[in-house]
Amino acid sequence: MSGAVVWVAILAASAVCFATKLAGHRVPEHWLAHPRVARISALVTAALLAALVAVQTFTRGQALVVDARLAALAAAAVALALRAPFVVVVVLAAVVAAVLRAAGLA
Repeated sequence: MSGAVVWVAILAASAVCFATKLAGHRVPEHWLAHPRVARISALVTAALLAALVAVQTFTRGQALVVDARLAALAAAAVALALRAPFVVVVVLAAVVAAVLRAAGLA
């Protein structure tokens, strides 16, 4: 792929992003105040975050993998269920992943 094609693709994607953002600002405010829109936007945010976590946990390149990241995610989920502070959740997940990788179970 030539450099010119890449730059055209980048500029086109940038234009689409800008147009989408501009369209979002042009939506009438009373449409956004509707309870269904608020509920859907909250669910979309959670769904996108869940998808990101799933992809980052179970993939390496193009392959599906189960490694220390899954155990770290499970430890973080338990800590969150026990209402641990966010910093504790992150540190606990990192420690679990590090210990498993150091033990060769990665």
